[in-house]
Amino acid sequence: MSARSLLALALALGVCLSGCFSPNAAREADIAARRSRLQTAEAMFQERCKKAGVTIHRTAENVEGVFLMKLRPDKINFGEQFTLDDPYGSDLDGDGYIVSFLRGSYQANTRSTPVPGSPPRLGYLYVEAVDPKDGKRYRYTGRIEEPWQFDKSYLKGYKRFVMERIDAPGPAPRYGITYDDISTREEREYWIAGSSLRVIDLKTQEVMAERIGYMMDRAQGSGAGGRSPWLFAADHACPSFGTRHSFTRQARQTQDFVENVLKPKLEK
Repeated sequence: MSARSLLALALALGVCLSGCFSPNAAREADIAARRSRLQTAEAMFQERCKKAGVTIHRTAENVEGVFLMKLRPDKINFGEQFTLDDPYGSDLDGDGYIVSFLRGSYQANTRSTPVPGSPPRLGYLYVEAVDPKDGKRYRYTGRIEEPWQFDKSYLKGYKRFVMERIDAPGPAPRYGITYDDISTREEREYWIAGSSLRVIDLKTQEVMAERIGYMMDRAQGSGAGGRSPWLFAADHACPSFGTRHSFTRQARQTQDFVENVLKPKLEK
């Protein structure tokens, strides 16, 4: 190899060593890869949103009680990417999900003045569900009590909502509520979660109403600063929950949907 060829090779290696493997080049490559991934995720999310929305075929009036065909887990999933437990529908966990459907629970647990135009959230006189621990069907009711009347350690005037449970009498309620996580593995790879929420007439097996929803974490699962991916994904959802930091708007969203279909009976 001639001296001129050796010089050209040395110059080429020098350029590569100073540019191809520089920190700036690696950082730019990483940024480009993240940008490309987000573009793919956004395209997938927008495609899923084309089939999202609420469909109400018919409604029912003066409904006293409802049957929860599936209960929510005891723990809300804030960041597990592939656990199929319906992050879009995660409003309240465990017993809180049952309580949310009971008459007076919202009013008892809300101290502030309701925002004008917000859902009334009346609740039902009772709720029934099968306890997965023993396979038995129970009826849940609620009441507001003032614990200071029998326990002076509580402040006078303080009120709280108490849920009570008994063996369910007679047949189950006519109307059932159920949900499913409809996410695929591919969607979860891009931090997209899908949900189906349905109201069913258990007498006729008719689906009275259904809501299909999707949400996506635009930071693609980043946990920086203690961040919870599915919590922030609520800000990027279809149908939208409303405003930014909308995880708080997810609370009782199942109740809101159901009460639009099954109108609670008003007490005389």
